[in-house]
Amino acid sequence: MSLLRVAVPNKGALSQSASEILREAGYRQRDDAKQLTLTDSENGVEFFYLRPRDIALYVGEGTLDVGITGRDLLLDSGAKAEEALQLGFGRSRFRFAGPVGVFADLGELAGTRIATSYVGVVRAFLEERGIDATVVRLDGAVETSIQLGVADVIADVVETGSTLRQAGLEVFGETILESEAVLVTRNGDVPAGFEVFRRRVEGVLVARRYVMMDYDIEDANVDAAVALTPGIESPTVLPLHKEGWVAVRAMVPRDGAQRLMDELFEVGARGILLTDIHACRL
Repeated sequence: MSLLRVAVPNKGALSQSASEILREAGYRQRDDAKQLTLTDSENGVEFFYLRPRDIALYVGEGTLDVGITGRDLLLDSGAKAEEALQLGFGRSRFRFAGPVGVFADLGELAGTRIATSYVGVVRAFLEERGIDATVVRLDGAVETSIQLGVADVIADVVETGSTLRQAGLEVFGETILESEAVLVTRNGDVPAGFEVFRRRVEGVLVARRYVMMDYDIEDANVDAAVALTPGIESPTVLPLHKEGWVAVRAMVPRDGAQRLMDELFEVGARGILLTDIHACRL
């Protein structure tokens, strides 16, 4: 049986989280950061550890079947690859920034020089809005490019904005791109074994968003409690040895679970338990 060939970031912000989600999905992962490939024959997958910026290109050319990379890197590459699944980590926001008080909106970008590490993303953004500006490629930190006279504006990842403020810059205009880690495949191609791989990863993502809630409650209050915990399809309700009481089990969103416990207690639920879910299939 042929192995599904999966590209994984070998370093950078996405690397550790990508390996963690794959481990949680039941796949072997490397223990040595210098290891370039790993074969997990039992699960039908071969992993290749590559530069995040190159992954979409390998997948788009069909050299590899699947990859984990950033949406920003996928779009910037221009590769024949497409986003197949959002992974929920590595989130970032791309913004324009310039000297404090100089720029107020995107209309002022016409005729300027814009320094960025993501030329493809920025050029596409400008073209969509009919803005004629020169895009200058710089690898690594771009904050000093304005001070050095290389550019008038930068386009970069903005987290807290502290780095920009230290360089005397401020963001302006709308967001260029909201990015996060994504699973990518070749355009129009569904390689053998991919659906199983995607279901496993989706199962981890769901497990991270939900917890299992168990509680006991009197028959008379079941409807009120079940309205609070409808579950995915429907909650499990089983009779208890104690007359007139039942046990209820349901998956509930992790966010707000403590508040939900308070609401259940108010409608008569007792013995309320929360447990983690490590993986699931919906």
